[in-house]
Amino acid sequence: MPFAAALRVLIVDDQLTSRLLIRGGLQELGVSDIEMAADGEQGFKFVTARHPHLVISDFNMPKMDGLAFLRAVRGYEPTRRSAFILLTGRGDKEMIERAQKLGVNNVIAKPFTIPVLKAQIEAVVGKLK
Repeated sequence: MPFAAALRVLIVDDQLTSRLLIRGGLQELGVSDIEMAADGEQGFKFVTARHPHLVISDFNMPKMDGLAFLRAVRGYEPTRRSAFILLTGRGDKEMIERAQKLGVNNVIAKPFTIPVLKAQIEAVVGKLK
């Protein structure tokens, strides 16, 4: 991804190991402007301050789950069109449909591999050009 160095990315997940794994995959793609948050409330503070181009968020989190966070990101004008990838360990079709109605760009099932994550990120971010 030749434009990866210009991307601002936010990773929101209550599990530190997941945040670090995702950050490593992003760094392998050439992304260096990466912020991390442990829940949706903390993540939304970053959203309003920095307006990320890409948000990668877990579904199950304390304080604000992934769907509520997605709704907040889509409801905030400067990030309405930012790319949003939702991570979930649930195969819940209804939750995925709700996420799609809210404007999620992609849903990735946990556990995932770094090559799968990187391919999904490239697919979503490629549409931002």
